[in-house]
Amino acid sequence: MATIDITEAQFAQTIEENEIVFVDFWAAWCGPCRQFAPVYQQVSEKFPEITFAKVDTEAEQGLARAAGITSIPTLMAFRDKVLVFSQPGALAASQLEDLVEAVKGIDMEEVHAQIAEQQGSSAQ
Repeated sequence: MATIDITEAQFAQTIEENEIVFVDFWAAWCGPCRQFAPVYQQVSEKFPEITFAKVDTEAEQGLARAAGITSIPTLMAFRDKVLVFSQPGALAASQLEDLVEAVKGIDMEEVHAQIAEQQGSSAQ
């Protein structure tokens, strides 16, 4: 699948309806963002089973603020509705491919157990 542009209105639904979602927060005036865009597109084509979304931080300032974006590009990865990766800065194609494989390999049962444990201990 190629990359898709999403808005604040589509963000939650995109995360909810897809097992793995990568989100590139970018802006047209950002040089590193423009350099990363073809890399992101190229890697998205190698993994058609994964959703690769893009958020224009200029058009979607509320979403960028809510996501805690302080510099761009910032890449986030969600798996089973859980944020599993967030990092500012552009990646090389090989780094992004490695990251995709790492996210695919995460044991989500363990992640959900850790989240439940943290929520349980914070409730005490």
